Amino acid sequence: MILLRAVLLLLFSWALTGTAQAASVSLDDILAKTTPPAGIVFEIVDRDPQALEFALPWVKQAAERIKQRFPGVPMALVTHGQEMFALQSNFKEKNAAVHEQVKSLKDDQGIPVHVCETYAGWKGLGPEAFPAYVDVAPSGPSQVNNYIALDYLRLLVPKAAVLRSQMK
Repeated sequence: MILLRAVLLLLFSWALTGTAQAASVSLDDILAKTTPPAGIVFEIVDRDPQALEFALPWVKQAAERIKQRFPGVPMALVTHGQEMFALQSNFKEKNAAVHEQVKSLKDDQGIPVHVCETYAGWKGLGPEAFPAYVDVAPSGPSQVNNYIALDYLRLLVPKAAVLRSQMK
């Protein structure tokens, strides 16, 4: 069992590295483009369990700026770090604002929100642990790579610590 976990951890780390090596652009890079991109995939991966409190408002603002510059550009959000567990159904009351923001991204802005089933499984959680407005992708890094394969630009959302410091 320990060997299996070590192998899975190695594979997951490899998948994360593959995503991290995929080209990432900044919001300013996107807004400076002269032609619209095929799409944007926002990626959140943070060790901070409360990261979504800071990251989701950033994503909302960035998405609004992108839509203003390039109306109709499709976007998606993949969250696959410790922060994704705030989106569990049983934390809906505790994290009401986060859940409302995710629901709004999906319903009002057409931005699907994905979490990582592999990481959830390591914590003993299945897809049913998340509400219907959250898509449970088999793998967060693979989901990001699927969007990149569709020529989406990867926009890595700043870590919660950075966003917190900018608020001061």
